[in-house]
Amino acid sequence: MNIKSTLLALWALLTLLALAATAQAASVNVAVAANFAVPMQRIAQQFERETGFRAVLSVASTGRLYAQIRHGAPFDVMLSADDRAPARLIEGGHAVAGTRFTYAIGRLVLWSRDPNLVDAEGAVLRSAPFTRIALADPKVAPYGAAAVETMTHMGVWSGLQARAVFGDSIAQAYHFAASQNAQLGFVALSQVFVEGQLTSGSAWVVPQSFYTPIRQDAVLLQRGAANPAATALLAYLRTEPALTIIRAFGYDH
Repeated sequence: MNIKSTLLALWALLTLLALAATAQAASVNVAVAANFAVPMQRIAQQFERETGFRAVLSVASTGRLYAQIRHGAPFDVMLSADDRAPARLIEGGHAVAGTRFTYAIGRLVLWSRDPNLVDAEGAVLRSAPFTRIALADPKVAPYGAAAVETMTHMGVWSGLQARAVFGDSIAQAYHFAASQNAQLGFVALSQVFVEGQLTSGSAWVVPQSFYTPIRQDAVLLQRGAANPAATALLAYLRTEPALTIIRAFGYDH
């Protein structure tokens, strides 16, 4: 190969590398807590239309996402279902200090596909005309922990524990209740209410005084520190278009 051919080959290689780097910079890999999956899909579509950046979403329980990030999963941003996991990621050097903020405050709801089962006060938990109740695993999912806290507050957890069916995330807990493998379940308000309206079945929105506030924090991970799409997404979550979607699904912020 002569010098000219070598230079052309080198130029082509550098061009390809530059294009690859540009493509990578134009997307952001986002670890999304399961309760926020549907709102985040809408936000991601709007974010791409308005900025040109693409958000690639991976959905799981907060506990599982936290473990994956600690073991090197290639995420740029985490949208947690609590404020503890992002704080611990910063402490462990996996996330960037000063980038954590609360993007939403979640609400817990007791829901059944049966339109006549759940009353407006949650008294169904005391009368117990059911054999199974679904909730997310409290060890890995903040909404599951809030469900246990609620039932403990009401004094019914010890009697209902044997009937509990645990999902590995709030999405699976919802699936159990929606498929009626469990007659009712504790799920996220965002899964069954849109624009203040119950989408189906019957529900009791649990008073927030019954459980520790579910402060859902976002954080920039070390892998995304040099990615403009990652910082753009975090900024976008604070804009009115994103907040409008967040409020539509029943979150406070």
